[in-house]
Amino acid sequence: MFGYLQIQKSELLVREAEAYKAVYCGLCRQMGKDYSGLTRFTLSYDCTFYAMFLMSLNRSCKGFKDGRCTCNPLKKCKFATDEGDAYGKAAAFSMISVYYKIIDDIQDGGFFKKLLCRIIKPFFSHQRKKAADKYPDMDKAVSDMMNMQYDAEHSENPSVDMSAHPTALMLATLFSAEAHDEIQKRVLYEFGYQLGRWIYLVDAADDLKKDIESNGFNPFVNKKTGEVKSADFIAAVLNQSLARAYDAYNLMNFTDFKGILDNMMLLGFPASQNRVTSKLDTEVNNE
Repeated sequence: MFGYLQIQKSELLVREAEAYKAVYCGLCRQMGKDYSGLTRFTLSYDCTFYAMFLMSLNRSCKGFKDGRCTCNPLKKCKFATDEGDAYGKAAAFSMISVYYKIIDDIQDGGFFKKLLCRIIKPFFSHQRKKAADKYPDMDKAVSDMMNMQYDAEHSENPSVDMSAHPTALMLATLFSAEAHDEIQKRVLYEFGYQLGRWIYLVDAADDLKKDIESNGFNPFVNKKTGEVKSADFIAAVLNQSLARAYDAYNLMNFTDFKGILDNMMLLGFPASQNRVTSKLDTEVNNE
């Protein structure tokens, strides 16, 4: 994914920071176990959030255990235990997402990026196949998202909503699949949709200057006229999606990791957004 689903570490309690790290380390270990040690380099904050969210939703974490870092055996660390499949799904999602990102970069990247992606593609193609065999619905959701995204970005003049829809729908599909009843399914769908929409659009805002300079696609730039949306418009769109995601989040009764998830929703995600939007006025000449 994109790396925007982060904690605000300075505002976490010490035990919460340790618990977050224990989930991060647990997912790192799972990725090495299920796929390859090299795949640990693709570990992201986004997939850590996904694993923690699933563990909290299903109350599948039954404690922590001491161990040694799989990347540095001399270093002691704690691992959050998971009696469900949160780690497995988060690790698979990482592999599937990385593979399709490589495919996207081969299609739209520069010469050197394309060359690098072609070199590493066979390795991640194998890892993605293993992940898809375990979670075919997840692979289909991401594959469908990539196809829809291509169609949207190559249409005559896609709107912001049209451009963000594929990523939003993909996360809505993944989150709603975890529901225990119909009401929860509707809440998880809305949460996933708005969070996915926000992720896509905050990434687009982050890439705005680069896309303008390279004449690449960006939903905040009109393909016909080249007009760039104002910084205020971009901030308002992002605020709307994040607020609606938080509204859906509040309808879920979390107990495990609640302090960490609250920190991310109320502080971490807005901080990621602010880092992006604070530079828009100076980087883009808005009319």
